[in-house]
This record gives sequence, C-alpha cells and structure tokens, in this order.
Amino acid sequence: MTRIAVAALCCLVLAALAGAAGVGTPAAVAHLAFAGGIVPLIFAAMIHFVPVLTRTGDAPAAVRRLPWLAQASGGLAVAGFFGVLPYPAVFLAAFLDLGLAAALLAWIVRRARAALGTPHPGWRWYAAAVLLLMTALLAVLAMGIWPEHWLSWRRLHLHLNTLGLVGLAAFGTLPLLLPTALGQPDPQAAGWLRRRLWPQVAAVLLLAVGSALYWPLAVAGAAILVVIALGLVAHWLRRFKAAALLGDGAVAALLAAVCGWLLCLFAGALHGAGLIAARPTLAAWAAAFLLPLVSGALTQLLPVWRHPGVRTPAREAMRDCLAVGGRWRGLLFFAAGLAFIADAAMPAGLLVGSALGWFVLRLIMAMRIARPTR
Repeated sequence: MTRIAVAALCCLVLAALAGAAGVGTPAAVAHLAFAGGIVPLIFAAMIHFVPVLTRTGDAPAAVRRLPWLAQASGGLAVAGFFGVLPYPAVFLAAFLDLGLAAALLAWIVRRARAALGTPHPGWRWYAAAVLLLMTALLAVLAMGIWPEHWLSWRRLHLHLNTLGLVGLAAFGTLPLLLPTALGQPDPQAAGWLRRRLWPQVAAVLLLAVGSALYWPLAVAGAAILVVIALGLVAHWLRRFKAAALLGDGAVAALLAAVCGWLLCLFAGALHGAGLIAARPTLAAWAAAFLLPLVSGALTQLLPVWRHPGVRTPAREAMRDCLAVGGRWRGLLFFAAGLAFIADAAMPAGLLVGSALGWFVLRLIMAMRIARPTR
C-alpha cells in the first residue's frame, strides 16, 4: 500500500509539473493525475477500509494487485493522450479499467455478504463510487461508438469521475477518517453515512446528467451536494469544536478539502452559467479539493500502511512528521483554488507547487524514519 501511495503521489507531482510547463494537452495532464494517480490510490484505500468495515480478513493478494493494474491501465491511457501510442489506446484502457472496477466491486459485495454481523454502511459508499466509475468508463466507450455526442459523453465522464468516484469515496471515508485522525470516536458517523448515501448519489447523477443535457438539473444536484457537505462540517464543529479540527495537521487538511469541495461546486455553477471556462474549474477542483484530501488522508494512512499492526513509536513519529504544516498547506491549496477561479493561473500554480512540494518534502523525511527492529 505504501508503494502505490508513493507512486500515485509521483503521478500527481508529474501532472503538476507538466501542467506548469505546458507539456501535453489539458486532457493528457488530467489523466496523468487521475488515471495514473487518483484511481489507483482510491482502489488502495478501499482495499484497506473494506475489511475494517465488514470485519473480515485482509484482502487476498489478487485483490491487492488491483491498484497496480489500474495504474498500468492508466499509463496506457496517458500514453494515448500524450501521443506515445495511437489514440485508440485510450478506449482499450477504459475497457481494461472497466474490468478492474468490476472485479473490485464484486470483492466489496462478497466481503459485505461475509461480514460478521451487519457491515458498516460505509461499504455501500465504496460500492456506489465504483459503480459510478464504471458508468464513467462506459461513457468513454460510448464516445467511440457515437462520436456525434462526444461533448455530452465527455461531460458525463468528467462529472461521474470527479463528483461520483472521488466524491463518494471521499465522503464515504471522511466521517470515519477524521474522527480516527483526532483520536475521538463519532457514534453518529454510521447514521450519517446511512442517511446521506442516496441523496448524494442522486445529486451526483442530477449534476452529471444536467451538465450533459439540461443545466437546471445540474444546479439542483449541486445544491444538494452543498447542503450535505455543510451538514457534515456543522456536525464536526458541534462534535469536535473548531480548535480540535484546526489543531492537527491531518484533520485540518481534510477539513480544507471539504471547504474546497464547496468552493468547486460554486465554481461549477459559475461555469454552468457561462461566467468562467471549464479548465479553471477543473484546476480549482484539483487544487482546492483533491490535493488537500490526498495529503490529509496520506498523513493518516501512510504511517499505518508502513508500520502495520499495533501502534509503535515509529508510526507515531512518521505521522507527526507528515502532519507538520498540514493546516497551512490546506490554506495554500484553497487559495490556489480561488486563484484558478479568478483566472490567475501563475499565482495559482505557485501556490500549488509550494504546498505540494512542502508535502513531498515532509514525506521524504517521514519515509526515512526507521522501522522498528525485532
């Protein structure tokens, strides 16, 4: 898990560098980050959390290989977008990813059915996220079959990935990950997940279909997502208080990601109204939501993956190292999102580069912390 996380982070860094240098098309850079980095990382996180949610054993070796296979398939797509391979490689990659996603979904469902007692409702968020990913991949294949509707298929693909796969995976994890990072239980997390799943899925579908066919539907979906996210932040503030949420680097980064999510929904509404272009909106989503989410989640999860089993001083030292400056990085990422929306690409790039470089530096330092010897 540690290796796939580092490989995914490398893809994000390469995508940021390629975007800053103007290498490749926006679609190529976006797929380097998403197909090469985010999808494998989400697969790895699901493989980590599903056994916990279902109280079953660790994933078998074949399932643990899925993130690596997804990254290889993502590399095939990236090669197609950058022109290293013929463009049909993109469709082949989508077909392969569809099979990998189906295998992951089948494993999640089997684990839920084999759970000791009633499984935690978080597993349903992961299953729904993978289903939306599969739908997004089918939209890619549809582009090749019905190219006259290419723009509509593209919009469906984009929103089902960014708001569907990433959004559902994130909001299915955050109610559990944030309290864990704080070291404080949240007895209401399971109920929140149980009640909010179908409204969130419906909102994503409204937004995705509306973006492709009828804009007012997208506005309705965005409004529902705003209400759900604001409700989660309000619940955290009541439960944990602002001082605790801002006092830990990992938690502050996760909170910044939710704030970035709200900012991006606002930016999406502006784009739908024709006030800003699509590219700044997508860049703001990556900067203000995706990067603080990834850095905050890895701050909490990487030490566990690198030092599994019982809590050790080395694990705590690694987490402390990664958490240093987390709230300031979250603020820098959010400011970058604002700058992208304002069409100030240069300042936004500097802000993203500073925050991402800072996290990479902390990661290098954290990885040098020695494993305990037996």
